[in-house]
Amino acid sequence: MSKRLRVSVILLAALGNFASPLIARANFDGNLTVEIDGFKNTEGQVCASIFGSSQGFPADRDRVLERQCTKITDMPVKLTFNKLKVGNYAVAVMHDENNDFTVNRTDLGFPLEGFGFSQNPEIRDRAPKFDEAAVLVVGANTEIKIQLQYL
Repeated sequence: MSKRLRVSVILLAALGNFASPLIARANFDGNLTVEIDGFKNTEGQVCASIFGSSQGFPADRDRVLERQCTKITDMPVKLTFNKLKVGNYAVAVMHDENNDFTVNRTDLGFPLEGFGFSQNPEIRDRAPKFDEAAVLVVGANTEIKIQLQYL
């Protein structure tokens, strides 16, 4: 075996040792636990929707990876999204006070019910973009907190 070929084989073996943990990690499923707080009352339910890309975030129901709703019995409320691939996700949350699965709005378009987003971005005159709310899920259990806002 030539010296050049031996060096190539050694380099490939070394690179393989570095690549295999990355490959294993890419196939790893993790959980995202969302703690929601700041409720003004316990009426209705809270719903959280998780998005895996900017397409449709935060309101397009057809682009939601998963949606969970639960009655508000204890505060804060915790919801867990299971078996997520390593990557960036954004979560949109609403306090659905009248159980109609919709963020009710004023005639001017302002939300009448509580809402929030992962990373708790400051809300001014628009909903946040995916990148402003994105959370990296990399471990067995990633935990985030979302503080509801009422206008």
